[in-house]
Amino acid sequence: MPLTHMRPRLIGIGVGPGDPDLITVKALSALCAADAILVPATEASGDGPGRAEQIVVAAAPEVAHAIVRVPFSMADRSGVTDRRREAWQTSADAALAAYARGARTVAFATVGDPSVYSTFSYLAAYVADRVADLEIEVVPGITAMQALAAESRTPLVEGTETLALVPVTAGLDVLGRVLDTVDTVVAYKGGRRMPEVAGQLRERGRDAVVGVNVGLERQELFGLDRLEADRKVGYFSTVIIPARRDGQETGGRL
Repeated sequence: MPLTHMRPRLIGIGVGPGDPDLITVKALSALCAADAILVPATEASGDGPGRAEQIVVAAAPEVAHAIVRVPFSMADRSGVTDRRREAWQTSADAALAAYARGARTVAFATVGDPSVYSTFSYLAAYVADRVADLEIEVVPGITAMQALAAESRTPLVEGTETLALVPVTAGLDVLGRVLDTVDTVVAYKGGRRMPEVAGQLRERGRDAVVGVNVGLERQELFGLDRLEADRKVGYFSTVIIPARRDGQETGGRL
């Protein structure tokens, strides 16, 4: 089919938590096929590459020329603020500019998975309103909780156990209700509230494994016993509170 008749495509690509070896074959293929690759540039990255860009370039250095940095603010932890709307609009404008330059396939590379707490769904909605006949695709990626489970050799769920993912930004009361209901709980976006999270776990006699910068050289893994009352960890920390399995025979939850 001639390129002039191809539908414009927007692809959300999950590039995993940090280790470029964890990027999927399909993600690599999609990146190599993209005419432009949008990557978030946050306050933390400054003038340098952000985490998504670092992963992309490490895994596929040949696509570096196609990368377009899009400003994103991580200052807004929850809610739809004017600054967050502006970030979505900036991303959409970057995609529209790429199409105007002749791009047929625009990719958005996101850490982890595009369907898990990612801005890709908002970007896709903005662009779809402005580009006729847009084809939208999502390439899944390995999540931080999967990487942490593998690194710490902590099974997420066994047999009939249940699993829940909770952002601490939803509130400690929400986390508490989930802890009282679900077997294994994963908490994202803990950051400054991690001492309070630790308090919730200690009240319930639950253990945890905490991962910071999972998959990177500066990776830290530690248990609840090392989470001092005044310790604060990064916003992108991951906490796995595993199901209670003490004393169970192998296969006890099957």
